Amino acid sequence: MFLGGSHHSVVLAFAPSHISSTKITHTISERHIMKLHSSIQSEGPKIGFEKSCLMKTEDIAPIVCLKEGTPKEKIVNAWGLYTIFVSLILNPIWALAMTITDTVCRIFPDLDPNRSFYDMTGKIWSKSWLTLVRSYPSVSGDFTRLQENNDLGACLFVANHASWLDIPVLCTVLDPVFKFIAKGELKSVPCIGQQLSGGNHIMIDREDRRSQLRTFKEGVNWLKNGVPLMAFPEGKRSADGKLDKFKGGIFSMAVKAGVPIVPISISNTHAIMPSNALFPIQDGEGKLHVHVHEPIPVEGMKEDELAALVKEVLLSKMPIEQHPLPELDGEGEGKVSSPSILKKGGESPKELLKA
Repeated sequence: MFLGGSHHSVVLAFAPSHISSTKITHTISERHIMKLHSSIQSEGPKIGFEKSCLMKTEDIAPIVCLKEGTPKEKIVNAWGLYTIFVSLILNPIWALAMTITDTVCRIFPDLDPNRSFYDMTGKIWSKSWLTLVRSYPSVSGDFTRLQENNDLGACLFVANHASWLDIPVLCTVLDPVFKFIAKGELKSVPCIGQQLSGGNHIMIDREDRRSQLRTFKEGVNWLKNGVPLMAFPEGKRSADGKLDKFKGGIFSMAVKAGVPIVPISISNTHAIMPSNALFPIQDGEGKLHVHVHEPIPVEGMKEDELAALVKEVLLSKMPIEQHPLPELDGEGEGKVSSPSILKKGGESPKELLKA
């Protein structure tokens, strides 16, 4: 049984082109601008902000190193061996629970049409696994809305994506039923593929235009039926933990369905399980953190406007080392890749709306 996380990325990529950056205009209400500005200025999570959680190379001490020195290098250290042991215990139980639940759902199709009970098996596994490997995240922000009896309704959850750990970490926060948007090849991965297929999550082939259109329609249908979606706008995991450019197409689903976007900032998963690790290389206790932001309304906004706003909101609660490096202009000078939307100089909402 496959136990590692090197292939377990959940992605969305409707189009190969990156989003463009624009300024937010009068389409957002003054009241909402004030709430967003207040959220960014307020004291956020300090975990990982003041010092790096990355391990030094000499401290990782890999025991196993596959394809060493290549872009596909994968390592396992002593802590990784412990997480393998935990996975060997929990994964068979998870697989059995999904099989039993799926059988019941097939016999009684009207019992659980959204497969919420089926998806609950994955959430229980995530919480159990993270607890046993000492990597349960702390949470801040508007997370009470994400409890089972929430008042948020259908929405599009979006988060930065820097590690396989992002997936179980999100499952500790998102209590209501929701559907991941995942790449189709994950169907063949034991446990993960079983969870995605049996839970009727949205699978996409990034190379097939028809699959992209089908994904868009399926996503809009879930949203219109009151079921939230969870997607990573970067389209893939960041190799170094820094927020990457967004793929096109994701925010248009929220616009089409008329549902809000809820950004979720995830801190330091790349330090616990970097891209070249098959399993976590250290525990995440006191390092992993999730911040749930205020919902962003989509009425009257374009996709590139939403993308620019979501990017700045996500970065406002992410460690500095996960911020993208400034792009260089023709003269070698650094510049920000997108304009500042929520300015930090105490401007009035009217001034922000004129930006």
